[in-house]
Amino acid sequence: MTSRAIGWRTGSLERAHPLTASARSITFTVSSWPGNDAGQHVDVRLTAPDGYQAVRSYSIASTGAGEEIELAIDRLPDGEVSPFLVDDLELGDTVELRGPLGGWFVWRPEQTQPVQLIAGGSGVVPLIAMTRAHASAGSSVPMQLLYSLRTPDDAFFRDELSQPSATARTTWHYTRAVPSGWSRSAGRLTAEDLKRETLPPEHVPLTYICGRTGFVETVSRALISLGHVPDNIRTERFGGT
Repeated sequence: MTSRAIGWRTGSLERAHPLTASARSITFTVSSWPGNDAGQHVDVRLTAPDGYQAVRSYSIASTGAGEEIELAIDRLPDGEVSPFLVDDLELGDTVELRGPLGGWFVWRPEQTQPVQLIAGGSGVVPLIAMTRAHASAGSSVPMQLLYSLRTPDDAFFRDELSQPSATARTTWHYTRAVPSGWSRSAGRLTAEDLKRETLPPEHVPLTYICGRTGFVETVSRALISLGHVPDNIRTERFGGT
């Protein structure tokens, strides 16, 4: 899908629903959208009445063919684009979209290597696309997700990821507050957590990590210390260092 011509297209907001108190799922209808691989992203361009333009990149939650594309946007307090997409964009409104973009941080159904997904907060968005592609393809490749969150209320796509029928098992980790009756206390992911909750290095998994820069770097270093091969670790990060 990545070989198609890439240019700006107009997307009309078809559906929207809240994911958390600060995040929203928004689905656009995009004429001539070429489809995308799981893990790719898209540029969103907004143009103000005075001609000022702002462009931001967002991971795509949907995958495959069709003229719909789902994004999941977390509102940044000082953001230029995300507050408008979360709070102000209404059904039928249009934005400009360019993509799909990216060919490295992707998972395709023909891959046969076991897959470990590790998300921090809103970094789950490209990984939910991978779990959806895995389910849609009926893949028998082992795939599991470790999802690290501040609190239970911060989870994106909780109901979907919690389905007993999900082909990719989700393990939840909380860093600041845990659900009632949770067996472990809140705290940052450690090497011991990763050893216990992810596929071991002897399984030679392909690992995808997405989250803020500090999270991604910490998790990557811990996995390497546990014996994982660096070339089998793919990362996507956002935010400053």
